[in-house]
Amino acid sequence: MPRRRARVLILSALAVSLTLTACGGQAPPAPAPTSSPSVAPTTGLLVPGVPTEGTRPDTTNLSLAAEPQSAPVPTQTPPGRQVRVGDAAEGVVVDPVTRTVAVAVRNPNTLVLLDADTGAIRARTPLPGFVRHLQLAAPGGPVLVPVESANALVRVSLPGGQAAAPLFVGTVPHDATEAPNGTVLTADELGGTVSAVRGDRVVKMFTDAVQPAGLAPVGDLVGLIDVRKDDLTIYNVNTLSIVGSAPSGQGPTHLVADRHGRMIATDTRGNQVIVFQPNPSGPPTQVGAVPQPGGPYGITYDPVRDRVYVASSGTNEVIAYDMTDPQPREVGRIATVQGPYTLGVDPTSGRLYIAGVNTGVIQIVDAP
Repeated sequence: MPRRRARVLILSALAVSLTLTACGGQAPPAPAPTSSPSVAPTTGLLVPGVPTEGTRPDTTNLSLAAEPQSAPVPTQTPPGRQVRVGDAAEGVVVDPVTRTVAVAVRNPNTLVLLDADTGAIRARTPLPGFVRHLQLAAPGGPVLVPVESANALVRVSLPGGQAAAPLFVGTVPHDATEAPNGTVLTADELGGTVSAVRGDRVVKMFTDAVQPAGLAPVGDLVGLIDVRKDDLTIYNVNTLSIVGSAPSGQGPTHLVADRHGRMIATDTRGNQVIVFQPNPSGPPTQVGAVPQPGGPYGITYDPVRDRVYVASSGTNEVIAYDMTDPQPREVGRIATVQGPYTLGVDPTSGRLYIAGVNTGVIQIVDAP
């Protein structure tokens, strides 16, 4: 093994061990850390020869990352059906083209592929480490799989589940998203960097973040939630430049985009959902917000029905909002399995797939 690669892997293992040690724990049987490690980020590993942009701010007065709340065991069986997928299910994405639901599990680290219509497990793809969030590169796939403990991005094709070779990015990539021009950004959570990938190589690394987490694209712009700075930063993926940033609550964690070109963030510590309008030449503007008690955390969006679904991590509940206007309007609630950290929606059927991190199941239920 080359010395530089060995050094990268050693430092990666150190970062991951810090994550596992410092994260807020969940009651057994979920061995997974929460989706926003509270430990201060390590110094990010930069790719030699790759240009960088941005200055990492002083972290002295920054709060620790917001954590999901610990959910109680439900007293009643939630609606829908449950499919056992594996330990610590966290990370869900639904592809309407191949009718596939992808879920990340552990022990062993695997991407589980289910039939979106029947719930049957089609395939299991081994992964080189643990994963907490998934996105589609485009309808039809592949699935973007940020493998945190391997410092790598893996693309998994659909519907068969063939995994491409790992592409090494920054330290502990938490989320990954692909813009329409094919540029992929990864949020390297414990490195304080955002890696820009074109093809099979990193072409730029942004170094203005502290603990980057959720990502979402709107045209040429990609939004990033920083869980230490508690802000939303916008990047232009055509020019590979920083556009601007704005506060995004008391403790935001995750982000989606809607069909109107807005970005919607979960403010987990602030118990609210916040809507932003990104601007191509400056900071994003907040255009809406709605209170949601219980530590709103997992979030997904249905572009056909124009609805966003937000899981309250501490109350085992998903709340549905109509997004016709910038101000979210509640249209329904669903009781969930324990620990609904992540969820996906099938825009064809409107069906929700909710991952229960505590019980290792996917809850399949029709959305309100």
